[in-house]
Amino acid sequence: MVKSKAAFVVYGVHKDGLLDPDGNLFIDESVIENSKKALLAKDIELAVEPLIIATKEEARKVIVPLASDDSIDTLVLFSGTWVWAAHMIGAIREFAKSGKGIVIWTHDGSQGWRPVGGLVLSAALNEVGIKHRFVYGSSADDEIVSKVANYCKASALKKSMELTTLRTYGGRGMGQTCGVADPSQWMKTFGIDIDTRDTHELLQTAKSVPQADVDAVCDWIDANFTTPIARTEDNMRSVRMYLALKALKEKDGYDYYTIQSFPGMGDYYTATCFAQSMMLNNGVPTSTLSDFNTCLSSIIIMGLSKDPIYYGDFQHIDRATNEIKIIGDGAVPPCLANEDGVSLATHGIPTEGEAGGISIKLVCKSGKGVLARVSRVDGQFQIAVVRCEVVQPDPAKLEERLHECGIPFWPHAFVQVNGDVDKVVANWNNEYACLGYGEDLYEQIIAFGELMDIKVLAF
Repeated sequence: MVKSKAAFVVYGVHKDGLLDPDGNLFIDESVIENSKKALLAKDIELAVEPLIIATKEEARKVIVPLASDDSIDTLVLFSGTWVWAAHMIGAIREFAKSGKGIVIWTHDGSQGWRPVGGLVLSAALNEVGIKHRFVYGSSADDEIVSKVANYCKASALKKSMELTTLRTYGGRGMGQTCGVADPSQWMKTFGIDIDTRDTHELLQTAKSVPQADVDAVCDWIDANFTTPIARTEDNMRSVRMYLALKALKEKDGYDYYTIQSFPGMGDYYTATCFAQSMMLNNGVPTSTLSDFNTCLSSIIIMGLSKDPIYYGDFQHIDRATNEIKIIGDGAVPPCLANEDGVSLATHGIPTEGEAGGISIKLVCKSGKGVLARVSRVDGQFQIAVVRCEVVQPDPAKLEERLHECGIPFWPHAFVQVNGDVDKVVANWNNEYACLGYGEDLYEQIIAFGELMDIKVLAF
């Protein structure tokens, strides 16, 4: 999960203890302090500027250096009172060149003339074409504070993606046309470099993993899964594949990866289900089938959520109850298991990876979150997102429900969609449903799309 650090800068011409004609301070320090505390409570780290900005010189001194401060990902401009926008706009323009987010937050209330300072500055940024989010409201209103915090977190996510590398092993999996990528578009839009490799080094690394490392993973499985792992050759290849991916990430320093899985490695060495599950469990965004859009969804969701993503097939949609079953082919982070725990199974589908291997069996834990996925329509990125809740089936009917799909040993999530399921299905451009846990994800993903100029389909 990406951490956000915002520069908190107050502005206003009537400062330094200046009183209004009624004898009250124009700038209310208690409003400022309460607003800072509200952001800190939303897990936004603040770099607080003690100087209240009123002049061009002050704006230049305070705001311009923040553009090159790598620790800062967002500028929160807090309206203390009214301001001459011309004194601010030049310095803000220079900051905006960094691509970091800008929020103008105007606390409500008639005292201090704060709305005047907020509206005139927001209008100035609109006039010049500087992207920002304008928020008007009280620090006592959780929805208002969330609008500021969510934009800060989206900006932190955007910044975290820059200068990173996505490794792809092998070619396109299962003929997925809707998961391909244009490396130049990824670099232009997100600052992510796509580094394509064949699977030769990965295979050789898997074969040369020290036995002690394999044994350590097996011991971890025995301690954390409901059943111990059988030390068969097929199972050990799955463990070795995980350790190879982990080793190459450490050696080469890439940030995320996607892998062809099959046809390919899953046919002649092992299915990648267990490896994918463990890498996600370790907090590494990834995807199978060299599906770049699912990997991008993984990067976004895991950058905003405390839990890793579960991506699996949109296996069944019940229009009458708004239930969607997500069933992946054996790949799911073990930490998402419900109270029944997690166990091992086999990959089980000879037409999709004849080498076999370990898969993960579990039912996903309860919780509120989103289904979200990046796709491209006519070459342009868009994000679909809908609120949802993961629920638990009636225990008496669980086995029956697991057998509905014909593959009961693959991981299941029973998801209740909090939106128009027909619109969701009509606009979902892939077979994968990407599940993220966290009630704030919905608004944060919308904020990310706003910041990135990516169309968001929010249901």
